[in-house]
Amino acid sequence: MKRSEINHIVDEAMAFAHSLGMRLPKFAYMSAEDWRQADLGSWEEVLDLELGWDVTDYGSNDFYRSGTCLFTLRNGSVSNPKYPKPYAEKMMLIEDGQVLPYHFHSFKMEDILNRGGGKLCLKCYWATADDKLDQERPIEISLDGQKRVFAPGEKIVLEVGSGVTLPPRLYHSIFAEAGKVMSWEVSKVNDDHTDNTYLEGCPRFSQIEEDEPMKWCLCNEYDKIRH
Repeated sequence: MKRSEINHIVDEAMAFAHSLGMRLPKFAYMSAEDWRQADLGSWEEVLDLELGWDVTDYGSNDFYRSGTCLFTLRNGSVSNPKYPKPYAEKMMLIEDGQVLPYHFHSFKMEDILNRGGGKLCLKCYWATADDKLDQERPIEISLDGQKRVFAPGEKIVLEVGSGVTLPPRLYHSIFAEAGKVMSWEVSKVNDDHTDNTYLEGCPRFSQIEEDEPMKWCLCNEYDKIRH
C-alpha cells in the first residue's frame, strides 16, 4: 500500500466515526509528529500492545476490494504479565463491497457487532483438522444471545445493533452491504502476529510504499517513532 493511501484512509475513518457520534481515545488523534514529540514512557501500554490504527490490504494491492481499517482501543498480553487484561476491543470499518478474507483464530473468541452504517455480513465455515473449509458441519452460534444454526457458507446479516459470537477455529469472512459499516470487536486477548490463520495464506500486515510523509503511525510501526 502507498503511504498516501493509508493517510487518506485514516482521515476517512475519523470522519466516519465522527459522523456516527463516536469519539475515540486521545491517542487516535495523535499524528506521527505528535508521537515523535510525546513522552513515550507514559505510553508504554499503547506501544507494547500495538494499540491504535491498523490499515491492511492483506497483500491484495486493492484495499477497497480486500482490506480493513481498524483501531484497537484496548488489549492485554498472553505472554507478558505486565499486561494481564484478558480482553481486547477494536473498531473495524468495512467499506461497502469490501471483503475481509477467510480466516480463523486458534485462541481468540470474539463478538462482532454492527455499530452503525449499512448491513454487516459474514460467511462462516468450521476449520477441518488440516485447516480447510468444512463444507458439511452446520454453524451453530449465538446471535444476540439467541442460538442460531446456519448452513456452511450461508450469509449471516447483522443489522445495526446486532452482534454474533465467533468461537475459535471458525473461519469467517466479513463484508458490508448497503453502505459502509462501523463494526466493533469485543474479544479475548488479540495477537495479530500469531493467532490468525488465513485460508489463502495472505499476509496480515501490508508492505508500505513511502510516497509521502507518514501522517498517522500504524500500530505495527511504533519502532519508527521511538527515540
